[in-house]
Amino acid sequence: MSKAATSIIKWIVDPKKNPLAAIHHRAVSYRLKKYGLRYDDLYDPYYDLDIKEAMSRLPREVVDARHQRLKRAMDLSMKHEYLPKDLQARQTPFRGYLQEMLALVALWFTQISASLMVKKEKAEREALGALPLYERTLP
Repeated sequence: MSKAATSIIKWIVDPKKNPLAAIHHRAVSYRLKKYGLRYDDLYDPYYDLDIKEAMSRLPREVVDARHQRLKRAMDLSMKHEYLPKDLQARQTPFRGYLQEMLALVALWFTQISASLMVKKEKAEREALGALPLYERTLP
């Protein structure tokens, strides 16, 4: 992607620079506060393996707090109610807990896949009878 396209995309999604992004940010924040959720609670570990792996690496207290928020949100939704206004004021919907772990998991997966590619290439060379790259000699 070109540098210009990257800067345009960053401008589009940055609520500090784009007024439409700021309106969207406030709307999402308002809806998450109604149920006491955080933005990272919306990720589904059954949909994405990276999310599942990141969730398994989080501390138990963080995962338990996430489950409590989700249970409370489902309960409020079933009752067609919202959190009381004083509790809504104390919510922090964009305080993340999952993004750093997702970055670590993505890095780990890229390292594993690179390692697997090297092993696959080595096995392929052996199957073809070729010498490994580091053992080749000049005639």
